[in-house]
Amino acid sequence: MSVVPYKEEKVGKKEQIATMFNNVSKRYDLLNHLLSMGIDIYWRKKAIRQLKVENPKMILDIATGTGDFAVEALALNPDKVIGVDISEGMLNVGREKIKKLKLEDKIELQLGDSERLLFEDNTFDSVIASFGVRNFENLEKGLADMFRVLKPGGTILIVEFSKPSAFPFKQIYNFYFSNVLPIIGRIISKDNAAYTYLPESVQAFPDGDRFLDILQKVGFKTTKCKTLTFGISSIYMGKK
Repeated sequence: MSVVPYKEEKVGKKEQIATMFNNVSKRYDLLNHLLSMGIDIYWRKKAIRQLKVENPKMILDIATGTGDFAVEALALNPDKVIGVDISEGMLNVGREKIKKLKLEDKIELQLGDSERLLFEDNTFDSVIASFGVRNFENLEKGLADMFRVLKPGGTILIVEFSKPSAFPFKQIYNFYFSNVLPIIGRIISKDNAAYTYLPESVQAFPDGDRFLDILQKVGFKTTKCKTLTFGISSIYMGKK
């Protein structure tokens, strides 16, 4: 059974995710940094540094949201970063951000389905995603499409929430994630479901070795996982 934000709705996960992000888009960046106490910025920086040796020139940022990961990817000095997202609301916030930073020549944000990418095979040197793949309706299909648009020898880089296992951090984290975070998220975002969906989607996500198994199943080689901050999130990498 797929985890969805609006359990009473009859539409599929993809449509619900688009609606949810449209609803929270105006306050998304604020909530992200507030609820993670700013550590999400460090996670993205650390993840992008893993690609330094690759020197990618064409980068695709999947589920780009408001474009934070796309902006961070400019540290690699690529020719172009294209961000794709299913939520027009999130993209509008992202475009304003990119305009303000005067980065329109480097970053392009497009409305699109991350599980049905409108790019030719073997287009990108690197495909990246931060905190987006767990929202896929069909995880395997989305990852297979990321594999398809990567050039041979290209690298996938994914940052995603995972589940801490060490005592007592696991217990503290679970209490915060399940009890505190949804209340703050609900008050600030004005969306009753979005920040209840977040911990539910993290619990349902196949993290660690299980995710590496899926990456290998769709064709990625030399896959690896690096945990961050006691296992709250993880960096996954693989080669085509």
